Amino acid sequence: MQRTPNWSLQQLPEMDSQQFHQWQSLLEARTGVCVNDQRKVFLQTSLCARMRELQISDYQAYYEHVTDGPTGAIEWSALIDKLTVRETSFMRHRPSFDCVSRHLQSLLKTRPIDRPLQLWSVGCASGEEAYSLAIISEQSLLSQPAEQRPGYGIWATDISLKALEQGRAGQFSAGRLGGLTELERSKWLHLSDSGQYQILPALRERICFTRLNILELAQAPIRDLDIIFCQNLLIYFRRWRRRDLLNLLAKRLAPGGMLVIGLGEIVDWNNPLLERLPDERVQAYVRRDTHESLE
Repeated sequence: MQRTPNWSLQQLPEMDSQQFHQWQSLLEARTGVCVNDQRKVFLQTSLCARMRELQISDYQAYYEHVTDGPTGAIEWSALIDKLTVRETSFMRHRPSFDCVSRHLQSLLKTRPIDRPLQLWSVGCASGEEAYSLAIISEQSLLSQPAEQRPGYGIWATDISLKALEQGRAGQFSAGRLGGLTELERSKWLHLSDSGQYQILPALRERICFTRLNILELAQAPIRDLDIIFCQNLLIYFRRWRRRDLLNLLAKRLAPGGMLVIGLGEIVDWNNPLLERLPDERVQAYVRRDTHESLE
């Protein structure tokens, strides 16, 4: 593997079309993410950032390193952090979270106290979405008499180990809090001496951050969910893969459970297990009250 001294003094190499397609194919095969021609600069910049750290100047040499057995697998994990981290924020699309709130309150009217609510943030990135769901869950539970409140738990999954570490730490800059009301901010976050906002332990202990490659969804031991929240993830996949993933997610819902995706992320998909919510502000589907399965 070629290593280049004084890398910081050298101009970033240009990626030719053959190299681009090689990396494009590898990324899609391993993660499902499709980098189109318009995002070539993003891919090149992300690769170069990691190549700079390793003092590697040749795309082919780095490709061979990434695909070379166990050591390549370790390096791939490091590269994924640069290729997949998404910008996000608390309550990024507030109408979707308000929709979740209304649905939870409806579920709670008939919920046995010994049956906890189960929610899933799919592609949770650095955790803002998962913590937003926790805040919504807490607020929904407060609408019920204390003696009738079940517990709840949230799965938060992502392919990036670095993003998951950030989520577990639960520390965020003020710029990430824009979707929260002042009341929510003061109730659930504490401004630390470092200037970062720290999530309170009462929320952090409700969330299980764990690694999941969305292409391995069929093997994930997560099911019977009341809420599946999957926004700003499907846009990175081809249309046929979006449909396949959504069909798998539909099977993971409990009867009466809700699937929430990004508005317009898919327009040509229907599933016999689900009924779309008649609300133009959100794209949400409720599983029919039946134990029928497509499996």
